[in-house]
Amino acid sequence: MLVAAAVCPCPPLLVPRVAAGAAPELAAARAACTDALGVLAASRPDLLVVVGPAGQSGRGPYPEGAPGSFHGFGVDLDVRLGEGVSLPGAAERPLPPSLAVAAWLLERTDWSDAPVEGLGVGEALEAERCVQAGAGIVTRADRVALLVMGDASACRTLKAPGYLDKRAAGFDAEVARALGAADVAALKALDAELAYELKVSGRAPWQVLAGAAEGADLGGALLYEDAPYGVGYVVAAWS
Repeated sequence: MLVAAAVCPCPPLLVPRVAAGAAPELAAARAACTDALGVLAASRPDLLVVVGPAGQSGRGPYPEGAPGSFHGFGVDLDVRLGEGVSLPGAAERPLPPSLAVAAWLLERTDWSDAPVEGLGVGEALEAERCVQAGAGIVTRADRVALLVMGDASACRTLKAPGYLDKRAAGFDAEVARALGAADVAALKALDAELAYELKVSGRAPWQVLAGAAEGADLGGALLYEDAPYGVGYVVAAWS
């Protein structure tokens, strides 16, 4: 059963050492992520599953202790998923960037409240399969919590990675509303084709959350919503 969920953005810039001089620009987002993880800890889960985008095909699952790094972003910083010991050969399958950011968030908040596993979801995964994956996750333990990583559109401004698309603001507003209200039906109904055109990385992970939350009757709170680099970042907590 799903007892809580935290939704966080996954730009490597969330990590101050990666952002360097721009680090203060995401201070509010980091603080909101800390608050969201506090909701997870307060739910006293038996298992925490971290879900994030992992390219077009997806990767994982990742066991506790799976390693990740930010070397590809020019920073000598390594992370591990949870407190477990990395298994032999784990370095050959490092965490995708979204889960590496999640691992950094967990380390930053000294997560030790439950075992942790990771799942990299293909950004093109059909909504029905996302929902099915979420429904399967919550059968793993009596009390399951989710940390769901993903960004909204990358088309909010002229300088955004995807340039300006006038549809982006409306799409992001609906995402923020749905995540803040724990609106499972609205998340299931997100337009996958439009999300792809707007370079949304979070659509599939959010629909995994929707599948996991079916029947859980959780309430939501929107903790942060902004687009400081023309990319929509949303933080929400469900409990």
